[in-house]
Order: sequence, then C-alpha cells, then structure tokens
Amino acid sequence: MGELLDRWRRALEREEPVAVATVVDGPGRGGKLLVTPEEHIGTAGDPDLDRAIVEAARGLLEGGRTEMVHLGPRGQRRMDDVSVFIQSFAPPPRMYVFGAIDFASAVARIGKFLGYRVTVCDARPVFATRERFPTADEVVVAWPDEFIKTAPVDRRTVICVLTHDPKFDVPVLKEALKTEAGYIGAMGSRRTHEKRAARLREEGVSEEEMARISSPIGLDIGARTPEETAVAIAAEIIALRTGHPGGRLAERSGPIHARPAEEARR
Repeated sequence: MGELLDRWRRALEREEPVAVATVVDGPGRGGKLLVTPEEHIGTAGDPDLDRAIVEAARGLLEGGRTEMVHLGPRGQRRMDDVSVFIQSFAPPPRMYVFGAIDFASAVARIGKFLGYRVTVCDARPVFATRERFPTADEVVVAWPDEFIKTAPVDRRTVICVLTHDPKFDVPVLKEALKTEAGYIGAMGSRRTHEKRAARLREEGVSEEEMARISSPIGLDIGARTPEETAVAIAAEIIALRTGHPGGRLAERSGPIHARPAEEARR
C-alpha cells in the first residue's frame, strides 16, 4: 500500500495521468491497483481480474472519467460479481483537428463522443467559426504550424491533419512530429501522401519520423461520407492506442479483449 500511495503522490505532483482502482465488493474486496498508461502496481488477487481492471482503468483514464465497473471473478464482462471503483486523476486527452472542412466537423463530433477535448484550427476565419463547429471545445483562427508549437501535447494527444493543402499540412506535420503525440494522421490519397512525404523529406524529416504519420488516415472500412470517415479515423485511433490490428472480430480467435500478444500466449 505504501508503494502505491507514493507512486500516486508522485503522479499527482508531476500532473501525470493516473487511476486508482479499488475492489469494493465481491472476490478480492479491498484490493487496490494503481494504473498509468504504461504500468500498474497492486492486485485484486487474481491475474485475469487484474488484467480486466487495468484495461478498464486505462479506458477510463483516456477520457479522464471516474466510474464503478462490474466484472466477473476472473474479469469476465457482463457479470457483476466484482464491483470496482475506478477514480481517474487526469484531464481529458486533447484532439487537434487542422483544416476547417466538412470532414473536420464530423471528426470533431466523434472526438467529443470519445471523450477528447477537441480544438479545430484553421488560418481562414471564414471557415473556422463556432457556427460550423458547435461541438468543438475551441475553434482557433491561426496557422496550424504556429499553433501546434505552443499547444499542450502529450502521449494521449491526437492530431488530425485534414487540410489537403501543402502550404498548411507540410509545416504542421513537421511541427507535430517534434511532439510526443500518440497519434498523427493526415488525410489524402496515397498519391497525395507520396507528394507530401517527398516535401517532408526535403524539410529534413527522417523515415523513422515519417512512419509516425497515419496516411491515408483511418482504417479501411470503405468510408465515403464525412461521418463514415470520422468513424474510420476513430477506429484507427482506438486500435493504435490499444495495440490491436483493427480486423474483424469474427475472424479472430481467443478472447476479444486480449491484446494480440496476450492472445498468442493463450
């Protein structure tokens, strides 16, 4: 318990996201786990239950949410033998959407649905308006590359570049790659991205840095409309965050919530 409390205090002092999970009813009652995006300490008394609690805590931590979670004695979903109170100490993760186009409105809406604090940024005041993006937390009129230089960015941050204009997307991607953002996606066809990548290489961006850019953006689900494209982008963000390949569950074997590496060991 002492180690858990010390780690919790350090996380709060450093303003790092952290969650504390307490088993309040059922098997393992009184057990505590401290969960961060990278590690966890403590136990509820069963390794399978611990894994389920850690996964649930990280999911809540992504959105800075506090909830009571109900699980089976070995972490099974849709059971209520075990009640776990998970308290998150973290601000909502940030999503920056660059390019005030129709697709941006749909991405902003789904970003809010996922629990992100959404900022839409575009240098053109006629497009970057509150009327066009009512669900966004913030609408900023600024050059994207200048804005991202001073914007708060951490490993939970999502950056979506939807501008389709080299004078906007190349500079902002170059600056975005200097941050520790967990996801950087750029809209455009493969041909568009090849041209964009060539310009970035001319700007000194390495192949390793280039690999961080998800482009064409989103999972391959046949999306056409802005809303469908937003779903594809959201799905890719979730898949990369959780370490899943993004295929059809019906074509996989093993537990549906296991990471691929865990599934291979079973």
